[in-house]
Amino acid sequence: MSSSAFTVLFVVFLLASLVVRIWLASRHIRHILAHRDAVPTQFAGRIPLEAHQKAAAYTIAKTKFSLCIHLLNAAVLIGFTLLGGLQWLSVQALDIFGPGYRYQLALILAFAIISGVVELPFDYYRQFVLETRFGFNRMTPALFFTDLIKSTILSLTIGLGLVWVALILMAQSGDLWWLYAWVVWCAFQLLMLVLFPLFIAPLFNKFKPLEDDSLRARIENLMKRVGFSASGLFVMDGSRRSAHGNAYFSGFGAAKRIVFFDTLLERLAPHEIEAVLAHELGHFKLKHIVKRVAVMFGVSLAFLALLGYLKNQIWFYTGLGVEPMLDASNDAMALILFALILPVFSFLFSPLTSLGSRKHEFEADAFAAQHTNSQDLVSALVKLYEDNASTLTPDPLHSAFYDSHPPASVRIDRLLAS
Repeated sequence: MSSSAFTVLFVVFLLASLVVRIWLASRHIRHILAHRDAVPTQFAGRIPLEAHQKAAAYTIAKTKFSLCIHLLNAAVLIGFTLLGGLQWLSVQALDIFGPGYRYQLALILAFAIISGVVELPFDYYRQFVLETRFGFNRMTPALFFTDLIKSTILSLTIGLGLVWVALILMAQSGDLWWLYAWVVWCAFQLLMLVLFPLFIAPLFNKFKPLEDDSLRARIENLMKRVGFSASGLFVMDGSRRSAHGNAYFSGFGAAKRIVFFDTLLERLAPHEIEAVLAHELGHFKLKHIVKRVAVMFGVSLAFLALLGYLKNQIWFYTGLGVEPMLDASNDAMALILFALILPVFSFLFSPLTSLGSRKHEFEADAFAAQHTNSQDLVSALVKLYEDNASTLTPDPLHSAFYDSHPPASVRIDRLLAS
């Protein structure tokens, strides 16, 4: 392929993804506005019209904001590639550090810093304007920047270490470097399943054992019925940051733990909490987690193999506004370019990912209905939809592209029929 042909292909996919995003967003907004004045039949008498209209306004605001982010990302992407941003960064880093690993790590670090600085004002706006406007933000600016510093340190410590290993493999492992890098990546992901709940999550939130004895007994009885064991039941101080509620389990092997947001425990009755947890345990018992990890590993292998091919193609660099170096390694640049363009070329396949995720959600709902009262899960979901201001009337096509969970009305209908 020639560099000019690849440039045209890149621009076509970028424009197509933007057009589709704008079209989907406009459909979504129109659909929500058309149904904002009446609560859907399944929720009549359960959710007040005022709450339904708040969810509509919140969803529309988030959709518009997300569209702005996509447009910004497209502009930044063009700036880094076709307008010469990465080429300029490469020249500056090479002048300072010379060819070698220091140059490559400096290039990746500079790219990450610039990207983070660009995103920071929008992250701040999302938290302190958008979430505050609808009553969900409980985070202080001090906590926001504390989290930012912690996550930055973690990213530098872990991320640069992984990048350094990848660069060594790319330079010294021959044509099959991508296979060895894949093995390292898979091992890292499995390791994080153990380390995250034990060491990383506590850096950001406080976790304390569940103290409600009656609720603990109810949950332990559920776990016994479904054949699930965990290292502990914990309550997380999610209310420090947000009014949104959730429950989840994390970890792997002996590190498995069940975690409840304190906001969830405040809102739901014990039998509703049990039903929500039964849904989450359904994901584990039906091997959804294993299946998702397997798919992730398979996709990452394919992508790394593709990168193994692209990194040796001159048109891959020149087609994206970069002049590859003939007397030094281009591996860091290949990693950056691939990370930048992958979302552009993969976006149109998003419905496939969403379809698989929604199938798992239906199966987990059915599992919960088998082991608890389905009406309890329905009432819990209704409360969560209301408390989280989740729209009850999403545009079906928009939902197919973006939503990992089925539309509320479809999900409730299936549960009521079970």
